[in-house]
Amino acid sequence: MSFSISGKTVIVTGAANGVGLAIGRRFIEADANVMFADMDEARLTKELGDRAREEGNIRLFTGDLRERLTIANLLSATIDAFERVDILVNASRQILPSDPLDSEKDGIEQMLSQNLMTSLRLTQGVAKRMIKQAGEDEDGSAGSIINLSSIAARRTQPELLAYSVSCAALDQMTRSMAVALAPKRIRVNAVAFGSVMSASLKGSLKENEEYREDIVDHTPLHRIAGPEEISDAVQYLASDASAFVTGQILTVDGGRTLIDPVSSPAH
Repeated sequence: MSFSISGKTVIVTGAANGVGLAIGRRFIEADANVMFADMDEARLTKELGDRAREEGNIRLFTGDLRERLTIANLLSATIDAFERVDILVNASRQILPSDPLDSEKDGIEQMLSQNLMTSLRLTQGVAKRMIKQAGEDEDGSAGSIINLSSIAARRTQPELLAYSVSCAALDQMTRSMAVALAPKRIRVNAVAFGSVMSASLKGSLKENEEYREDIVDHTPLHRIAGPEEISDAVQYLASDASAFVTGQILTVDGGRTLIDPVSSPAH
């Protein structure tokens, strides 16, 4: 099977920074049509504005995907630009600390809204479009949806309660939607990462350099991966090379989840 996604139309959310940006750029290099979506218009313009052209294969979309209307507008903008959507990458994510004993500061509602509900609602909307595109054709894949999750879903850190719960919910949503959409030939998978130089991790390391040493010490491959290494896994799941893979949470973490979970912080 081919890893090619040439000519496919992709929506990537959380595409102004870090992992989302790296995924979008990888897909551009692979000759896909890419809609970069993020709520940070200034950052999107800075990173991609000089390359986004009406006649090219790059488009930019800004808006708050926690709003249903924004999701509808994103899908409409993608169809207007490229006439279809074949791949969705839900890379929009947020990490906030929690106080598990304070109902006013546990962050549960905010993390579920940002990390679960935006991905779920966009998945539902895009899946309907994929089904419509496929029509009566019963051959091949009708689409691929990839959610970005975290190893925090499987690790216990009270100070990341809300984030961990939202990632665990996202993993279960991935499995449930995979089963629901399999009869429509739409595959749904996730990539759970840990020790990757995401935008949020960069911010944490600026505040605490010792945190870098802690992560490296508790990663069997003894390094922090670059965002482009997540892009490799996402391209695999987006392509026909994974045509018989659905409902899977692919872990890309340098082996961190293989060792003592208490001594290894999840991020």
